[in-house]
Amino acid sequence: MDIDEAASECAAVTDAVRSGVVADRTFVERILLGVLARGHVLLEDVPGTGKTLTARSVATALGLSFSRVQFTPDLLPSDVTGTHIFNEKDREFEFQRGPIFANIVLADEINRAPPKTQSALLEAMEEGQVTVDGETRELPKPFFVIATQNPVEHEGTFPLPEAQVDRFVVKTSIGYPDRDGEVELLRRRAGRETRSPHVETVLTPERVSDLRSVPEGVRVEDDLLGYMADIARATREDRRVEVGVSPRGTQRLFEAARAQAVLYGRAFVTPDDIKDVAHPVLAHRIVLTPDAKVENVRKAAVVADALDSVPVPTV
Repeated sequence: MDIDEAASECAAVTDAVRSGVVADRTFVERILLGVLARGHVLLEDVPGTGKTLTARSVATALGLSFSRVQFTPDLLPSDVTGTHIFNEKDREFEFQRGPIFANIVLADEINRAPPKTQSALLEAMEEGQVTVDGETRELPKPFFVIATQNPVEHEGTFPLPEAQVDRFVVKTSIGYPDRDGEVELLRRRAGRETRSPHVETVLTPERVSDLRSVPEGVRVEDDLLGYMADIARATREDRRVEVGVSPRGTQRLFEAARAQAVLYGRAFVTPDDIKDVAHPVLAHRIVLTPDAKVENVRKAAVVADALDSVPVPTV
């Protein structure tokens, strides 16, 4: 699959998703960044904005198998990964697969479960496998997690472990629609008998795998490699920051910038690609100092200041 074909396929997927979800094109494209960059996406917003519908619509448009895990305070790790069950007929234990065994897994309201259960996803997200009772099992390919969470200020939520947050390539939010968008949502609901809209299938699992390999051929000049490294280092040197962007985060910025170039049909990365993806890729990886939290410093402001402080190379 070449760059132009990949851009066309991404545009078709975006259009299909937006036929069922009232959302900005940029929001859908950021989810596709996670797909193209072979990573995972975290959606944070208040209930009722369409996070779950978006995840289901993306899976349908990509033609991938889909499962949903509703995270709750009493959810156990085995409820996610699966467990061994005794078969009375054969008189032996057999493995019962959990919902993690799907191409796209919706981890719904992930921050309502305690950290131990949230951590059950770590191996799956990083290695594409799970280990149960000492036995490692491969997950389907491609494998992609779309996690949703409510803002941490909401009752009954737990903060995600920092190591887990760092595994998400992109963190974004859908937000409330504007007035015209909300009217359009009602108009679409009036035009069908079911609550959930129908989304067309655009790709197949094989085509998705081909699509995810395209960014590997995108060219990134040495000046831009230095630009990305300097942005990450600037976050670490900010006095408001306790833990800055990790080297893993710098790599994810690189991968997301290449994916952004593919979305726009280019075989090379520009400084604007890096700027466009910096906020959704880097902000959630930053840990603020206690003083900065008291002063209500926003992580996005740290990223913005880092972008302002680093000279933009001429490519």
